[in-house]
Amino acid sequence: MTLFFLAVGGAFGAVSRYLVQGWVQDFTGGRFPWGTFAVNITGSFMLGLVFALAMDRSVLSPEVRVPLMVGFIGSYTTFSTLMLESWVLVEEGDVLRMFANLAGSVIIGMIAVVAGLALGRLFS
Repeated sequence: MTLFFLAVGGAFGAVSRYLVQGWVQDFTGGRFPWGTFAVNITGSFMLGLVFALAMDRSVLSPEVRVPLMVGFIGSYTTFSTLMLESWVLVEEGDVLRMFANLAGSVIIGMIAVVAGLALGRLFS
């Protein structure tokens, strides 16, 4: 049953991302990806809030956490997971690994995007 609710949360997260991203991008226009930026920042905020309520305050049951945190927010944006995991490293006193996680994700992620684009464009 957990997988079912995880999938439902993921579906709602994906639809929400599509709608929010499109609305913000249409509203702001321009070449900067404001829609993605807005989704990533709001998703990070939501994951931080829900994590605190679930783990620090025990407000949310485990049955609700997975569909909400992994399903909805995870589908809405994975950037929020990167941010939360990086902050957990800071709280654990591992600032060096936090910087490595962030820098590595950004730099290697950009390289991966360029490589994927290059490969995909070979087939176009």
